[in-house]
Amino acid sequence: MLRASTTGFDCGTRGSRIEAAHGFGSFVKAPLDNSGALWAVGLIYAIRIEDDPLARELVMATGVDNSALLDQRENRMVPVEIGVINIGCLIDGKPYYSLPPRPPMSLTEVELCSDAEILRFTGRLEFFRLVLNTREVPSDELLGAALQLASEKRASAVERTQFLVECGRRLASLLSHDLTRLAHVLELIRP
Repeated sequence: MLRASTTGFDCGTRGSRIEAAHGFGSFVKAPLDNSGALWAVGLIYAIRIEDDPLARELVMATGVDNSALLDQRENRMVPVEIGVINIGCLIDGKPYYSLPPRPPMSLTEVELCSDAEILRFTGRLEFFRLVLNTREVPSDELLGAALQLASEKRASAVERTQFLVECGRRLASLLSHDLTRLAHVLELIRP
């Protein structure tokens, strides 16, 4: 954890530790206390790879061997910053769909949510409003990516389709005043 507020947080890692699971729309959590009972839940909305003087030198150099570039990518500590918006919290494992009562502390370790936690959290669709009302992120695309990821956690194709249809119904009620936006988000979550 680099910096945090009740609306979201930024965390950092090395480039070699980033995985496909750390993608746009992934569900993550960060503890808010030492008891393990209170967690902020959020969605990854940005992944930034920061530049540094060595990266600039390698980009400008001519005739750099590919093995040297690969070595620098894999073994060097490339700074990666991940932006997260909070969409709720877990209290004793039970989901709450409001901003957490306080931000996580700096240097707190951020974890990916387990499949079971994603299923539990997306069992109700109350977090949609928090995502859709966030202006500083690509909220429509973020919600679409998160819902596609959450649908993949369902056991069967029928459950995945039912989940996305229910999401579409909820979105229709929330975005009935903006049919262009509704059509765009529905296209993003199409099974």
